[in-house]
Amino acid sequence: MPIRRNEKVWDMMKTIGLACSATGQSSSTGGAAVDKANSLAGHNGHFKSNFASVGADKIHYVTAGAGDHSIVFVHCWAGNLGFWREQVPALANRARLLLIDLPGHGQSTGRDTGHSMDGFANAVLSVMQAAGVDKATLVGHSMGGPVIYRVYEQAPEKVSALLVVDAFLRRPKVPPAQAEEFITPFRTPHYREFTRQFFGAMFPAPGTEALREWVLSQMVTTPQDVMLGAMEGMFSPAQPDWTLKKVDVPLLAINSKGQMWDADGEKFIQSLSPQTEYHAMAGVGHWLMLERPAEFNAVLTGMLRKFNLIDR
Repeated sequence: MPIRRNEKVWDMMKTIGLACSATGQSSSTGGAAVDKANSLAGHNGHFKSNFASVGADKIHYVTAGAGDHSIVFVHCWAGNLGFWREQVPALANRARLLLIDLPGHGQSTGRDTGHSMDGFANAVLSVMQAAGVDKATLVGHSMGGPVIYRVYEQAPEKVSALLVVDAFLRRPKVPPAQAEEFITPFRTPHYREFTRQFFGAMFPAPGTEALREWVLSQMVTTPQDVMLGAMEGMFSPAQPDWTLKKVDVPLLAINSKGQMWDADGEKFIQSLSPQTEYHAMAGVGHWLMLERPAEFNAVLTGMLRKFNLIDR
């Protein structure tokens, strides 16, 4: 099903820095990626599905792989841990992997924990404790970036490195009225339609149509209160600012070229940590780790190896 461009939605995307620029390059991975869509829920010997208690909530997580290092994967807004399915085979023999459904997402409940970035961060720390992970590299896609920043803020001793995938490093500076205009559609009965229009536009590369439909089908199963609460947590001026400050661990970034990053994005990263690595992939949209997994995994593995964050 084609996604028609809604000009009002497009203007909102440009306002907060989310408009896609990737065009004209095809991806041959969309159909193959969709074939693996439901393979990560613990139905074979490589994965183990678990739940951790956080207050009255049950937070779902999956463990895979083994090694001397640990890596925690945190998904995007309205996503789930299955969005990392392409990275597990590339890393399972090099590290212990921990993939989390944030509160209210995937198989996790979220009534008690709340949907702020700090609430999500607390859930990540609780899962790490339940899984026996003392310290890990944190990988966050999109909203997962603000979540792992708050994990670092709360417990820096638990973090070996931060690796962001097409994620903001600072909260967009927009007037409160514009932030509210962006959040408001998620309060209406048409929130699923708006989600499809807004995020469907983030798959600009030809050949990703099947993948786009699968990703959107996963996102719109997220409860409305979770979608709204998380959007408010990211963009509402009434919520605490999650902007990343200086860190004492490696700060790594893999982004889609021209999507969420302004001209000084790489320089800003370098100002936050003495150990940084930055890579921009051309011709991909926001879900680059699913669109071109082989290329993405090569970059990811290279970064982790460079900073001794995986087994050789």
